[in-house]
Amino acid sequence: MADLIQPRTLKGFRDYPPELMIPRERLLEQARRVYRSYGFAPIDTPALEYTEILLGKGGEESDKIIYRFKDHGDRDVALRFDLTVPFARFAAMYVPKMGTPFKRYHLGPVWRGENTGQGRYREFWQCDFDTIGTTSNAADIEVVLVIHDLMHALEVERFTIHVNNRLVLNGVLEELGLAGKTKAVLIALDKLPKLGRDVVSAEMSEKAALSPEQAEKLLNLAQTQGTNSEILERLTLDFGGNAKAAEGIRRLKELLEATATAGVDPSIVKLDVAIARGLDYYTGTIYETFLADLPGIGSVCSGGRYDNLARQFTKQELPGVGASLGLDRLLTALEELKLLQSAGTPAPVLVLQFSADKLGEYQKMARGLRAAGVGVEVYPEAKKIGAQLQYAEKRGHRFALIAGPDEFAQGVWKIKDLAKREEKTVMDSQVKEQLRALLS
Repeated sequence: MADLIQPRTLKGFRDYPPELMIPRERLLEQARRVYRSYGFAPIDTPALEYTEILLGKGGEESDKIIYRFKDHGDRDVALRFDLTVPFARFAAMYVPKMGTPFKRYHLGPVWRGENTGQGRYREFWQCDFDTIGTTSNAADIEVVLVIHDLMHALEVERFTIHVNNRLVLNGVLEELGLAGKTKAVLIALDKLPKLGRDVVSAEMSEKAALSPEQAEKLLNLAQTQGTNSEILERLTLDFGGNAKAAEGIRRLKELLEATATAGVDPSIVKLDVAIARGLDYYTGTIYETFLADLPGIGSVCSGGRYDNLARQFTKQELPGVGASLGLDRLLTALEELKLLQSAGTPAPVLVLQFSADKLGEYQKMARGLRAAGVGVEVYPEAKKIGAQLQYAEKRGHRFALIAGPDEFAQGVWKIKDLAKREEKTVMDSQVKEQLRALLS
């Protein structure tokens, strides 16, 4: 006999048993519902792209983590590392015919060969939504509203949406004489929450050739504390004379005012000069969403404005803005915070098989209940009733339907409430009505 293969998964990849997959699918369903409520339409793109589509779009850091290989046709291909770059390619191919603005959502897996950590995997799902074809700040403002409603739909009550604007950061760098070092500085600055001031200062000195004084000024600004109004006032006072910074400040101010007017608690939306988003393609508003009870897990919903990304695929102007829910990171956080709903079973009712010769009758009842909108499973064997009930309780069924020779003779069924340990007998014609009432 051949040696058995050890069953195992690759580092950074994971299996999802029903107790995780059922809540995961609920999160996906809620994300779809919220996105559709704002008018976003679904699309899909291939997991595999020509490497040239992906390279150079997120910067050197993202290029290093791309899963890249030659396919059977000796083509240079790669797995997508996010859903935004493939969307830019998609937009260049299809949006000119569909018209703008175009609003899309896309739920799917992405792959990054990076270090793993809490809530960070090498294969994970993103739930993106984007508006492409407009530079209007209204689209940027709507991103905050969608994130807010999405978090509430996912029953996450304690969170903050951190916002900044790359125009402000670029203007500040110009004023500090660092305009030519924007990329290296922003990559380093994006690591500030994770690595701390000293490490980021050293990286700015090493990779961006900043003087200690320049790094000190930039880090002091990034760690500005105060209310949104106080931070805006300081930015305006110190950098409002720079055209880029002034436009970024104006857009942030309008965003904060509009979301508050729309009914979002102002304490939820926080102006945070420290967030930079490490990907190169961001050009304007940027967003990161943190859980108040587990900030260390990082942002669970991030994104920003990218006005130039599609230019590498088309001459048509296709500016865009959007964000992405990190589904698996959020799932990990909810699991740790013990906020995941009990998985249960997709079918709340189990039809017990009392007599094997009545299998057709059991399936007939089950099909009738399913047609009435009730999820039903039929136990596959005529085992002892006690064993079938143990199965039902273990699987999380709420009710068991039981009928033996006596019940069939009388035209009745027994409905057993497995949690309450209560049982009642109802006429065959009343089973649907009774179960629907109990489940409601």
